[in-house]
Amino acid sequence: MGIFSQPEQRDYDQVVAYLKEQGFDLLEAPATAHRIFLKKHNCSAAIEKDEHGGARLFAKPGYLLSGEISKLIDRGYQKFLMTSKAEVPASADHLRALHQFSEELKEALGATSLYNESLGTVSDRYQYDRVEHRDEPVAARPRKAWEAEPVAAGKSSSGKRRD
Repeated sequence: MGIFSQPEQRDYDQVVAYLKEQGFDLLEAPATAHRIFLKKHNCSAAIEKDEHGGARLFAKPGYLLSGEISKLIDRGYQKFLMTSKAEVPASADHLRALHQFSEELKEALGATSLYNESLGTVSDRYQYDRVEHRDEPVAARPRKAWEAEPVAAGKSSSGKRRD
């Protein structure tokens, strides 16, 4: 594919065949026709047949943690992999695997690979501590550490003297 060429468009069956050829593990979703879970590089996603006979993402790519597809969260200082049961710091190996998986999946689906996505891994959510709760009314926001009442010397935060 050249720098300005359009990705090759494939129908659902062609996408499934291509994914098999490229070494993806495929698992039919139970009790759901035309929905497949994909696995490679310890990452997973799900595709389904769209109304035009093509394939589209049903579940976004994520690294597998205890059999669950994780979401990538960026907290500014560190990226994390988060599932309903766990949250772990994302290592460089996790991010490389997720990036490789995502790029191979885009190729299979005939999706456009955007410049910012080709530079590295794009997070599902950006959660910087300095902007948390910014969209809430001021009265509903939690107090910042520097807004708390100062603790008098010799007393604990419960008001009792320390000895």
